Amino acid sequence: MSSPRPASPVNSPSTGSTTARPSSPKAPGGPATAIKRRAAADRADKVANARPASTRAAGAGGSSSTMLKLYTDESPGLKVDPFVVMVLSIGFIISVVALHIIAKVTKRFSS
Repeated sequence: MSSPRPASPVNSPSTGSTTARPSSPKAPGGPATAIKRRAAADRADKVANARPASTRAAGAGGSSSTMLKLYTDESPGLKVDPFVVMVLSIGFIISVVALHIIAKVTKRFSS
């Protein structure tokens, strides 16, 4: 008795070229996606942390846009008002001068 369907490639004798069904697409996610994301993040970190090749590229000579970036709100680190820095530095200078004067006065009275 003859079948209306052609024989499946698995049961038919091998003729050299098979018409196997293509594999179904992979499900999203999985370890391959995690590896690709990690590699992309590593590349982004490497680009972000790259050191400039010259001092001009670092902003020491050419444009002042990189210098101005140090004093913006986006810069990381401790944010101190310039007035506070000025008061603390003047206070430090005054304390050094006062200690010198005190040392000279005590040396004169002790001799």
